[in-house]
Amino acid sequence: MEVALYTNDSKERVREAVDMVDLVSSRTELRKAGASRFTGLCPFHDERSPSFGINPGEKVYYCFGCQASGDAFTFVMETEGVDFKGAIELLADRYKVALELEDEDPRAAEQRQRRERLLELLERTATYYARQLWESREAQRAREYLTQRGLQEGALRQFRVGYAPSAWDTVLTATMRAGFKATELWDAGLLQSNEKTGRKYDRFRSQIIFPLADSRGRVRGFAGRTLGGEGDRRPKYVNSPESDHFHKRSQLFAADLARSAAAKAGTVVVAEGYTDVIAMHQVGVRNSVCIMGTSLTEEQVAELARLAPVVQLALDSDSAGQAAMLRAAKVAAGRKLELRVVPLPKGEDPAELVQREGGEGLARRIAQSVPFVRFRVLRALEAGDLSDAEGKDRVLTELRGIFATLGPSVMRDELLRIAADRMDLSTELLNSLLAAQRGPVGNDAAQQPQGAAQRVPAAPLGRREKQERTFLELCIALPDLGGPALAELDLDADLATPALRRAAVHLREHLSAPTEALDEDEQLTALVRALAVRAAGMEHASAAQFRAERLQLQLHRIERDIAAARARDEPVTELAQRRSATQAQIGRAMEQVMEEGTNRD
Repeated sequence: MEVALYTNDSKERVREAVDMVDLVSSRTELRKAGASRFTGLCPFHDERSPSFGINPGEKVYYCFGCQASGDAFTFVMETEGVDFKGAIELLADRYKVALELEDEDPRAAEQRQRRERLLELLERTATYYARQLWESREAQRAREYLTQRGLQEGALRQFRVGYAPSAWDTVLTATMRAGFKATELWDAGLLQSNEKTGRKYDRFRSQIIFPLADSRGRVRGFAGRTLGGEGDRRPKYVNSPESDHFHKRSQLFAADLARSAAAKAGTVVVAEGYTDVIAMHQVGVRNSVCIMGTSLTEEQVAELARLAPVVQLALDSDSAGQAAMLRAAKVAAGRKLELRVVPLPKGEDPAELVQREGGEGLARRIAQSVPFVRFRVLRALEAGDLSDAEGKDRVLTELRGIFATLGPSVMRDELLRIAADRMDLSTELLNSLLAAQRGPVGNDAAQQPQGAAQRVPAAPLGRREKQERTFLELCIALPDLGGPALAELDLDADLATPALRRAAVHLREHLSAPTEALDEDEQLTALVRALAVRAAGMEHASAAQFRAERLQLQLHRIERDIAAARARDEPVTELAQRRSATQAQIGRAMEQVMEEGTNRD
């Protein structure tokens, strides 16, 4: 299917509107590292000291640890898991920029207009349901139920919770009166039909309605909670049917509302039910979402990973909830995602906990979350029969698989002591039993999280390449000096590194805007972005420092000429004199640089 493209003018207006510091700060904490450079921990690989930097003026980022680089669009594509079109739309929404489409193929235009019309219909219907909850007499019972769950009107309005009237054709009649067709209601998942008569009627009736929105807050479908009653045999929850615009497997309830808080907290709290999440947001836990049941899908895990690197599972403590946690770990295996478990009282969900213990009690429980591996060990010990040797052997079999994933660590030793104490064994005996009959676990690389495996640390730079990079960075930081110097360079003779020669050629033409006009050359693009990010931190760069680095290039060229002359068995006296003179010039320039630094301090 052909996808409509946005005009170049639209793209540029979005690019200009983006606040790069604001955008990147939603994923990692930044600190100022110069007049026009910010640094922080890389959001694309695990690290303890910051190697990630952005140049807000050029609106580019570069990681000197894993070489991740890009602009605002690629940052959103990488962190949100969307294509370029999705990235430009997300940024346009965030920074309030109107987008214009290029001339479209008529068929593509028709499909786009159909999608937009269905989204408009779903939005109108959500507004209608919300109005019914607060204004209709019939919804009194729904309001009472929600109040009993401890949910306040402000929170319910924020989540746009509504009510579907009991009449068979309320939505059908109202929306057709507004100009929509029955086929559009059917495509939007708002109608169903009688198998015998073919009569069409509202899909949602006599139900509390929870709108299901995408990451941009656009309503994609609904979940209806049946209040029940005499003769009502409908399931407790009814969802919109699967369609081109609604996929339950991909939905996370409240992801749009939790995104900012989750990014800042670095964690996302996951519950099973809609009312659980509303209750949590109500008491300030705004980084919470709902998986809509106990089955966590790969698509939902991918969305969770985009929200935050740490997932805290606040699922019901019953067997179904615990089984869901095990499935979650299986689905999340191999991803750059840390799973933790929030200990909930037996038989209580988060909404009930909030009612009984308030927001402070919930916050305390979340703070007490434990690593998933600890939860697994404790669950195996609690669920197993430790009264006889046969039961202990069965528990041992389960523990063996869990401990096989743990390398030497304080946590492993602690869990080993806990298990030994519960099983009435010595830690030495238990350790030997766990090691027995263990199959090959695989190499470390195979067990690395997927996100970490995709990025590898950069090889250390050689001294000469470092100096050549520094020279080009100074050219960007001091363009009045850099422009003439680049024009004078004999690239083949003055720069030994081929990639940096190409960067110098690009900078000769684009020094005032170095990250522009990079085309499709990924290697060059990444290199220039890295140079621009470094240059942004050189606010104290001086003419003396520039002269010193330019002289270093001359010195390297002379040294290469000396080596070549010796290889040809030619005299090097004149070259050696030039080398000595250049070294003296470098010394004087460096003295001036140090003097300037002392005066500045």
